[in-house]
Amino acid sequence: MSAWPTPNVLWTTSGSAEGATELNAFDNALLAAGIGNLNLIKVSSIVPPGAQMLERLPAIGPGSLVPAVYAQIRGDTAGERICAAVGIGIGKDSHGMIFEHSATTRVVAESVVTGMVEEGFARRGLPLERLIVCAAEHRVERFGCAVAAVVLWWR
Repeated sequence: MSAWPTPNVLWTTSGSAEGATELNAFDNALLAAGIGNLNLIKVSSIVPPGAQMLERLPAIGPGSLVPAVYAQIRGDTAGERICAAVGIGIGKDSHGMIFEHSATTRVVAESVVTGMVEEGFARRGLPLERLIVCAAEHRVERFGCAVAAVVLWWR
């Protein structure tokens, strides 16, 4: 068995939705994010050096095994706000890092992932060149879910 190739492209996506159950809400949020027909493999948080940010999802066949870092939050209280966020730090002449968080508001989730990225770079003594934050916020009606993801791929 050969090793997987090192990802050289990545992109952010997010979505939120309702469903008949919490699991259906999660599936619908993945569909809203454009990644609902992929088999996501949750990975930790390192962006390979030189990986390129894409604006959108490239063509990937349904059922493909796809590495991703993602945050998700589900809720079942009508009127509740939920938010999932991911933050990507791109280093100058180094690798990058991805952090994820879920909270009750976009402001909190984005603030937390920003702080996490900054701390991750500071702890490693690396200069942070670029910070990207992606989030999805949702107001629950019955069963809701918000998802934010960084998908890693190769081409």
